[in-house]
Amino acid sequence: MGSAALFLRLVKASLLGQARYPASALMLTLGQFLATGIEVIAVWALFHRFGDVQGWTLGEVAVFYGLANCMFAIADALGRGFDVLGTEFLRTGAFDRLLLRPRPLALQLMGHDFRVSRLGRLMQGVAVLAFGTVQAGVAWTPEAVAIALFALAGGVALFLGILVLQGTLAFWTVESLEIAHVLTYGGVQAAQYPLALYARWFRRVLTFIVPLACVAYYPVLAILGKADPLGAPGWAGMVSPLAGFVFLVAASVAWRFGLRHYASTGS
Repeated sequence: MGSAALFLRLVKASLLGQARYPASALMLTLGQFLATGIEVIAVWALFHRFGDVQGWTLGEVAVFYGLANCMFAIADALGRGFDVLGTEFLRTGAFDRLLLRPRPLALQLMGHDFRVSRLGRLMQGVAVLAFGTVQAGVAWTPEAVAIALFALAGGVALFLGILVLQGTLAFWTVESLEIAHVLTYGGVQAAQYPLALYARWFRRVLTFIVPLACVAYYPVLAILGKADPLGAPGWAGMVSPLAGFVFLVAASVAWRFGLRHYASTGS
């Protein structure tokens, strides 16, 4: 069986397991939808109280918000195995069983627990993106659609890379540190707003260290047809999502380094 077929079978097995408890799966999905919906209310309250923020309208920010949440929802569903690596694999010794299987380790972790509940965040992101499209008057030309899909792929790669780094830390810490959520959930929060609203030092972090701006800010500017107040060229949004794939490659290198230093549980 090829890697792709094996991954699909693992995902199918995970989904079938959750389907045995349909009420639970539905409630978890609804919970994800409502929990992230509270964030939408907070964004709406901000613009309702103060109006446009430095020239950015509610509709434009909704496009940022919707795209960022779609990216994270997909990456979170794919990278669940890395998120729980410390608690479910390293501490119990179950990670050794994965190492003995003649299949790619990353693929086994990605197919370990494909959560249907992440569909709640994805649906909420799509709904907000649709709202932003109407409010901001986005014209979904073939070029805009291509940029959005490229940005989505780059964003998924970036957030998946962050989850891989989180799992890599567990080789030394045994447990996945909560501080790693600063880059996952905190990264989603940061990508929900235009880069121009942040301080200069934070803009550099979001561009050159954890390139969230490259997968969200610049592509959305191209989709909106809006000039960057920071002076970036108009073509930046067409190529900047590549940074997400570069980040994932760098995270994979770190993962292999951590894997070489894994010494089992000793049990």
